[in-house]
Amino acid sequence: MAGTFTLRIVTPERTVYTGETESLRAPGSEGSFGVLARHAPMVAALGVGPVEFSEDGSRRQMATSGGFVEVSAEGTTILAETAEFGDEIDVERAQAARDRATKRLNQQSEIDRARAQASLARAINRLSVGGAS
Repeated sequence: MAGTFTLRIVTPERTVYTGETESLRAPGSEGSFGVLARHAPMVAALGVGPVEFSEDGSRRQMATSGGFVEVSAEGTTILAETAEFGDEIDVERAQAARDRATKRLNQQSEIDRARAQASLARAINRLSVGGAS
């Protein structure tokens, strides 16, 4: 039988989630990774993308944008810059952010491409988790 572990997801503004889970999948800076109960202790950079975890037999998903993940014997803590469940995402705002970032990337003038690409990745992530494309 698979065990469970305590998962805490925290942003600078609030504790977004605390509960027991059997598994976690998160976007790392070098690719996605998974965590199960009794995982070896580690610290990893959190990338932009969906965090997925199980809760009472069902899958939950939230959009995150950067931070750190700490796995320890006491549980797993995600310290995220932002973290939103799909029903918390303002889809119209995320679509507008995606459109602005795409427009900035397509302009011929000198722009901060890395910043525009990061903005686009965050918007696409939020739309994916928020249920819009």
